[in-house]
Amino acid sequence: MTDQRGVRDRPGRPPWRRSPVREALVELGRVIVPEQCPGCGAWDVALCGPCLRHLQGQVRRVEEAAARLDDVRHGALPAWAVASYTGPVRAAVVAWKDRGRADLGPILGAEVRRAAAALVPTLKEVTGGAELLVVPVPSTAAARRRRGADLVGDLASAAADGLRAGGQRARVDHALAHRRHGVRDQVGLGARARGRNTAATFGLRVAPAAPGGRWCLLVDDVITTGSTVSACAGVLSAAGALVAGALLLAATPTPGRSGHEVILSTGA
Repeated sequence: MTDQRGVRDRPGRPPWRRSPVREALVELGRVIVPEQCPGCGAWDVALCGPCLRHLQGQVRRVEEAAARLDDVRHGALPAWAVASYTGPVRAAVVAWKDRGRADLGPILGAEVRRAAAALVPTLKEVTGGAELLVVPVPSTAAARRRRGADLVGDLASAAADGLRAGGQRARVDHALAHRRHGVRDQVGLGARARGRNTAATFGLRVAPAAPGGRWCLLVDDVITTGSTVSACAGVLSAAGALVAGALLLAATPTPGRSGHEVILSTGA
């Protein structure tokens, strides 16, 4: 299947691939230095069973914990997270994003795939079964170069796979992009000013491919205040898209509360 820009969406295959040379170096590194669980330090395992179980709970609603997750439809944009961004989950995400642990990608992607499949009945109630465009929150070009991959794009591919496995028509659409101009440094800005500044960060990648009238599901790795997801939803809504919600790998708990206290069940 191809999208409106002619980019093929292959189930199970992320659209942004690491180079063969990088993959060979990663494999060589695993031979020289054994894998270590980022959550507890156990050797010779990418993510041990006890740490992995922190990612294997029921997908949860998290929008009430995200203060800036404002929706243009006058309410909080629905958002679901696989896990709380604490303990072993936080350690795994940091290692995956910033410490070159590409071996964690398939593990994290599998949990996003599982969560997406579990959300199909809920999403079908919203979309009426219409095809969903799975839209990754875009990373900067510098971040993609530094990490050697479009990590959130990989999560979006996993989510689309899970949706299709659950009976929901879905495909990845890289509709959003970072803007290089008109964005101020966040230092010294108040909460509302930060929100406006974040909103200026994102725009449509290609205007003729605007997803007007289509249902979209945003995908990102971690949600904190929700300003980034809110900004992306605003861009899509302004283009005429219908934003069903957002699926996150992890959500930062509200200070002073545990992840289970602030994250609601999908049935809530």
